[in-house]
Amino acid sequence: MKYLVLIFKNLGRSKRRTILTVSSIGISLFIFAVLTSVPAIANKAVADTASTVRLICLNKAGLGYFMPEAYKRKIAAVPHVEAVVPQSWFGGIYHDVNDQFPNLAVDPDQVGVVWPDWNMSKSAINDFQKIRTAALVGHGTMERFHLHIGQQIMLHSPIYGFNLTFKIVGVTDGKAPANFLMFRRDYLEQALKRPGVVLDFVLRADSSEMVPGIIAAVDKQFANSSAETLTESDGVFMGSLLESYRGLFWYFEVLGAIVVFTILLVAANTAAMTIRERRNEVAVMRAIGFTASQVMALMIGEAVFIGVIGGALGSAAALIALRLLSHYAEAIGLVEMGSIPASVVIKTMGVAIVIGFVSAYFPARSAAHRNIVDALRTVA
Repeated sequence: MKYLVLIFKNLGRSKRRTILTVSSIGISLFIFAVLTSVPAIANKAVADTASTVRLICLNKAGLGYFMPEAYKRKIAAVPHVEAVVPQSWFGGIYHDVNDQFPNLAVDPDQVGVVWPDWNMSKSAINDFQKIRTAALVGHGTMERFHLHIGQQIMLHSPIYGFNLTFKIVGVTDGKAPANFLMFRRDYLEQALKRPGVVLDFVLRADSSEMVPGIIAAVDKQFANSSAETLTESDGVFMGSLLESYRGLFWYFEVLGAIVVFTILLVAANTAAMTIRERRNEVAVMRAIGFTASQVMALMIGEAVFIGVIGGALGSAAALIALRLLSHYAEAIGLVEMGSIPASVVIKTMGVAIVIGFVSAYFPARSAAHRNIVDALRTVA
């Protein structure tokens, strides 16, 4: 305890230097935490929503190409396929361009079978199947716009150029995307006056062991057709959606490492200056009985304490920044950015401790192991 008192007293000697050092470390680790949080959040979103028995079947030419609705019956006839739900993208906007979230149209009859991990109530599924204008909404979208079950909302699709009005009949939770809305595809087709085409199909296998065989059977069935298919697990599908961002994620991680290395150099320079100014004090401490190890521990403890405070401030600032960014990230929909992953907090605090320790170790070791007689002569 007495050593902690010494550390706190020494930190208070030059309050301006301490505050500036803590601030510089905090700002740098804030940048580091934000940059490393983005890929961590994206990867966690893919892992959390992935299912071992759910598959996505889309046009082999790309996600923007449609397929005939008639594929549904052929896919459903493949052995070990438990359910099939066609999907079509709507891309509706709630109020203005800042109020976007993913929304698409699906066939209602097997929604509960394909997505049992979305925690949809039986009454919500029944209403979705009975009411033509029904919509199921993600819990994040419900909270963001203060919506409630039974409320009617209108979305405008810039893709199709018209509005559709929906009645919220239930909330999706569990492994469902937080920012999301789905409605009935027959309602969309009635407005489009263009029935018979879908963007993709969501399949559910009766067991995970059958997934490879189902993928091969479905794609083989439509090989050499006018709309060949590409079937893959939903985890692989979501990962492929993020694949175009992998280079950006790598850049974030490299930039975060550069920021950490830079602040390490700055902290090391500051620690060296501080310890150099206290050479006389170190000599006196050694003369009255402090060991070299104790002196080193005191000086390194000060630097580590500064690093920990900076790391805590940087993590807190990163959390606030991610919550502000989440408003814009919700337009992407599949990734929640309202919190900082625990792994990133642990990594940030670990980096803060390393910065404090490494920046002070060498100058502290040099000062603590200096010859006492020579040091006292310098004092005199």
